[in-house]
Amino acid sequence: MTPDEERWAEALAVERIHGAGAPRYVAERIGTLALAGDQAGVDRWKAIASKLDQLLRRPGHL
Repeated sequence: MTPDEERWAEALAVERIHGAGAPRYVAERIGTLALAGDQAGVDRWKAIASKLDQLLRRPGHL
């Protein structure tokens, strides 16, 4: 699995687990990692956020 495919899988899992609260969950993760100084973690979760945004904007998404 490529890193891009991993981010898609992670975004799908976050959406499935957190539903409408998924964007807030991702934002909280990014904030926590930023405060901890974990730039690699921030970058990963920003990539997940981008995929989640694409999922939430897809046609037919409720």
